[in-house]
Amino acid sequence: MLRTILRTAVASGAIAAAVFAANPASAAQSPTGPSSSDTAAISGLLASPDTAARLAHTKFPGAAPAAAHATRAAADANTQIPVYEPTAAFINGESDVPAALAYVASPAHLADGRAATVWAQPSKAGWQVINVASGNDEQVHAAAAHGGYLLHEPQVNAWYSVNGDTVTVLDGAVSGVPAGTRVTVAAYRAELQKRYGDKLPGSTYDKTGAGGGYAVTAPNTGGDGSPATALAVGGAAAAAAGGAFLLRRRSQHSK
Repeated sequence: MLRTILRTAVASGAIAAAVFAANPASAAQSPTGPSSSDTAAISGLLASPDTAARLAHTKFPGAAPAAAHATRAAADANTQIPVYEPTAAFINGESDVPAALAYVASPAHLADGRAATVWAQPSKAGWQVINVASGNDEQVHAAAAHGGYLLHEPQVNAWYSVNGDTVTVLDGAVSGVPAGTRVTVAAYRAELQKRYGDKLPGSTYDKTGAGGGYAVTAPNTGGDGSPATALAVGGAAAAAAGGAFLLRRRSQHSK
């Protein structure tokens, strides 16, 4: 639905007018982000010997780029990028908060000089590093968010900026929707309902295991407030669309 609306609007030269007229603002509420104490804790975690050791021993598949050079592996403790993901409650229409915090990303580099990203996530024992991912996707998308918070839809590896009641497409490589396209939160929710409404936790899709083996890495904050990585999303279409993201995830722990 969203894809069809956007393509029609692009052809007519009236993207914003067409979408906003059809989908009035939903008075979306902003999700809760890291507190000042969280930020301090993450800084300490990123600067810790354990994190430095993990980065020093992490190696990504393939040959290092020619420009890479030996260096001291480290994370940038001063750059922290909150990444949010849609929740089941938002998709169901039970909440006007579009997303929940999934992890905090910080740029880093490995011992061979390659760019990496450290993912930090809260746990009962405090903040912990849950992944060292290749590249700097979060940093690139955050720079394009222009004041909005960064929303990631992992099942199709789509990135958005959310500012008030406006959702802006940051990376349309998977969906085919041009980057920079804006839709209302209501329109985005409608598209999520179409894609995942019958695949939420507790659904027949979920209970029968049709979602396959999608790995849940986001914190389980409860059925209503968990990021959408808790969705039982799988199937050929989602798997194909999210292939690049899954590859990135699977290469994170290569040693």
